[in-house]
Amino acid sequence: MWRNLRILILLLILLIVALNTYFDRKYSTDWNTPLRVTIYPINGDGSAVTEQFIARLRPDRFQAMEAFFEEEASFRELPLQRPIQFQSAPQLRDLPPSLDRGANVLSVIWWSLRMRHWAWRSPDVPGVAPDIKLFVVYHDPALSPTLAHSVGMQKGLYGVVNVFADRSMLGSNDVITAHELLHTLGATDKYDPRTSQPIHPIGYAEPDQEPLLPQTAAELMGGRIPLTDNRSVTPESLDQVIVGKLTATEIGWLKR
Repeated sequence: MWRNLRILILLLILLIVALNTYFDRKYSTDWNTPLRVTIYPINGDGSAVTEQFIARLRPDRFQAMEAFFEEEASFRELPLQRPIQFQSAPQLRDLPPSLDRGANVLSVIWWSLRMRHWAWRSPDVPGVAPDIKLFVVYHDPALSPTLAHSVGMQKGLYGVVNVFADRSMLGSNDVITAHELLHTLGATDKYDPRTSQPIHPIGYAEPDQEPLLPQTAAELMGGRIPLTDNRSVTPESLDQVIVGKLTATEIGWLKR
């Protein structure tokens, strides 16, 4: 009897999570109203350099991302001005739960549950509650020349974005943030995880260009600008990025 009761409770929890995920997904990509995204800055290494960088962040620093999504949505004839609106939250002092590289499936599931609860507990800013929460973790490049992988989770509508605390990299930070944001809306990666090279044609900004290479822009979910068959570079800003047709379809800007 107790075993059956435990199974029933587990099934009910899974049903609630599944329904919540379904309605989150449906609402977040119906594009009837602008999506509200709150960005939480976090000092990822505890250094004074990173702390000073966060303190100097400008309130209008999201204008480039808002303009990018407005322009790309307009190109796809989405009848909505400023489809994605950003606002900044006060700096968080707690780091998000970490996930070790090479973690097994059970560890990933446990991390996902902890992360979802941690994101849910993060304080909202005054006003309307956000649709999506992005936790942007800054790192001093002198201490962390390479960064952990960023994640954007459709289940829970949150992302953890690792970026550099360096003014010269504000543009590339925007590219990474925009990439993870679209993951929360159902967009898939369009690069080879073994090589980080964009996949042709879905990961190319201009897949029909002749000659095909070098490209001059990146597809957002392809992540990089292909220059040769085995070499690509990170965009310096969203000015060098487009949202491709398949990505636009995945997030609901185009009909399937």
